[in-house]
Amino acid sequence: MAIAKELLEELEKRRATALAGGGPEKAEKRHQKGQLTARERLDLLFMPETFQEFGLLVRHATRGFGMDDKDIPCDGVITGVGYCGGKPVAAYSQDFTASGGSLGSRHALKIAQLQEFAVKAGMPIIGINDSGGARIQEATDALNGYGDIFYRNVLASGVVPQIAVIAGPCAGGAAYSPALMDFLIMTRNTANMFITGPEVIKAVTGQVCTMAEIGSAQANASVSGNIHFIAEDDRDAIAITHKILSFLPSNNMEEPPHHLTDELVLADDPEMNELIPETNRVPLDVKPVITRLVDGGDFLEVHKEFAKNMVVGWGRVGGVVVGIIANQPAFKAGCIDIDASDKGARFIRFCNAFNIPLLNLVDTPGYLPGVAQERGGIIRHGAKLLFAYSASTVPKVTLVLRKAYGGSYLAMCPGSLGADIVFAWPTAEIAVMGADGAANILYSKEIKEAKDPAKKRAEVVAAYSKEFQNPYQAAGKVQITDVIDPARSRASIALALRTLLSKRETRPPKKHGNIPL
Repeated sequence: MAIAKELLEELEKRRATALAGGGPEKAEKRHQKGQLTARERLDLLFMPETFQEFGLLVRHATRGFGMDDKDIPCDGVITGVGYCGGKPVAAYSQDFTASGGSLGSRHALKIAQLQEFAVKAGMPIIGINDSGGARIQEATDALNGYGDIFYRNVLASGVVPQIAVIAGPCAGGAAYSPALMDFLIMTRNTANMFITGPEVIKAVTGQVCTMAEIGSAQANASVSGNIHFIAEDDRDAIAITHKILSFLPSNNMEEPPHHLTDELVLADDPEMNELIPETNRVPLDVKPVITRLVDGGDFLEVHKEFAKNMVVGWGRVGGVVVGIIANQPAFKAGCIDIDASDKGARFIRFCNAFNIPLLNLVDTPGYLPGVAQERGGIIRHGAKLLFAYSASTVPKVTLVLRKAYGGSYLAMCPGSLGADIVFAWPTAEIAVMGADGAANILYSKEIKEAKDPAKKRAEVVAAYSKEFQNPYQAAGKVQITDVIDPARSRASIALALRTLLSKRETRPPKKHGNIPL
């Protein structure tokens, strides 16, 4: 006896209706705008034939307002798991062609159940956001749905990586789920993200603004720092997602995808020396240094447009995945300010949660001075770096390139903040402060009483620089591991990382520390 043909036909009919989403006309409109459909985005994300959908035949729960007999395929969101880069990943993609991708109770339930499944199975979560917001016809049921998602975002935090793609509108409460995830990617011209739009802002405050000023990808990337990557279009957003996943473990119990079978190259790199200016008064662009340190020059920079005085991102050194945190002297002289502190601390904490070793490149003259910084809370924000480094138990390797003064030296993970190995170039200046500032404090009387104060000042500055602005005092006091030729940097770091892969460090039992937020 075979299954009744009518049953299979009914199943196929229902599946076809759900798979069609808002229909071919709406799909074509999206294509004309340079956007993909929700399913096309998932097709790009996953390896062919590996996507297993959850809740294809779900029906919406909206009642009244003419919604009882209206069909919303999949309730406006496609959820499921598939293989991405050879490992399982959970993903949801909101379907703007189905009732604007509005979030109803069952839409939210599908996402919440997927989040729970991902945490239980130990796989990353990818959320593709493209929604008109809460389905107002469902009132508090929709609001509670958002709450269910937010709660599970937090439960998943530090357990599995979470990546949000903003590929369309993402407004109001809808913006907070991406904000609770680890990394946000936003398409440049087809998405916006904000809490209140220009019309509401004008009505409430009287201020006149444009969407570009508050909700565009550029504003969110460079001004507010809400997003980490700008994608040129949907395809680029998925490509960035693939690249991020290539550096991450599936969950917090796994090691990152190191390439330890690759040949460990320990040769000198003489071209590194060519990057270093003759004097430390000339800014050093740290990005070419990073490119020479990482395998094949393959470095994925995170938060590229925000707080450019701090560079963070992932690469591999000798096959070992590392999170790199570097001062950027080519911007604001590499000073650490409020935004750089936040940017660095958050990245450090992510890497620590997912067992990614930290490589710290130091070249900073200090915290950024100024009234705005002091009143803005540079003490509180700057302390985040101290907290993040001190709380991290992953392998930590620090290389002092040049300037490393005072509190900013401490904020970039010296041995006293838990660095396992600290290298320094011979150009390193490890001191409480720069020679000019020290002269004002230590030799002010001698300078004032000298027949030629300018000459005397130059003499004491030179003497202080020779005595204190070098790496050898710290080396002599066992505060750094070694002073190395810059050409040996890559080889020395690669060896250090390999020896530290078996590192284990325990901390006092507690629920969690209280980072200065």
